[in-house]
Amino acid sequence: MGTKGVGMAVEKQQVGSVWTRPRKGRDQPALTREQIVAEAVSLLDAEGLEALTMRQLGARLNAGATSLYRHVANRDELIELVVDEIYGEIRLPEIADPAGWRTAATRFATELRAMILRHPWIASTLGQVGLSYLGPNVMRMNERMAAVFTTGGFPADEISDAITVVLGYVIGVGVTEAAWLSLLVRSGQTETELLASLRPAAEQAAEEFPNLQEGMPEVGWDTDPAQTRDQRFFYGLDRMLDGLEPRRKL
Repeated sequence: MGTKGVGMAVEKQQVGSVWTRPRKGRDQPALTREQIVAEAVSLLDAEGLEALTMRQLGARLNAGATSLYRHVANRDELIELVVDEIYGEIRLPEIADPAGWRTAATRFATELRAMILRHPWIASTLGQVGLSYLGPNVMRMNERMAAVFTTGGFPADEISDAITVVLGYVIGVGVTEAAWLSLLVRSGQTETELLASLRPAAEQAAEEFPNLQEGMPEVGWDTDPAQTRDQRFFYGLDRMLDGLEPRRKL
């Protein structure tokens, strides 16, 4: 294979991301990347992921889609940017005392979950965010979490895995909650009303499954649904942190 062929093969393997290419100069000072991202977040919060198109965003900014392409190459890059933007909302915990690692990890997990629930549309974006982990806000979050586990006395070769475990749990639960809250908005009902309407079908579906029937009273039909979601989140979080605790070397 000639040199030209090798170059073409390499080019085909390149992965596009807003974080892997130089930022273009600001040819239009009246419209910045920051303005585009802020307006995109507002659009997503108001209308959901399906409404996010370059044309719709340009209309909200009183600019043509061509103007947006000076700052982002495509919609996928825009999604990378808005995801990193909302990760910047997370108040990152400080830690000085090794014994405070669990409190700091809990505070971080609570902040991350709250961010996801403020922006339920993120449930539909996590499979589309490409190299979002290269974004500055995500990098800062991971750096602070590394500090939490390092100060907490975890082995250096386990810190990355510990962060992944915490992120995986919170994002998994948070995305499920976000999807539920999005359904709630579409229903036009309160959470209590929607659960009450679903209860007969749920109980009927469980009739052939005795273990589910036995656990049905614990579903929390008659309790505050938001409180139930909180209790379940922190139950799982506590059990996960219980599992990490023995890995500390202090």
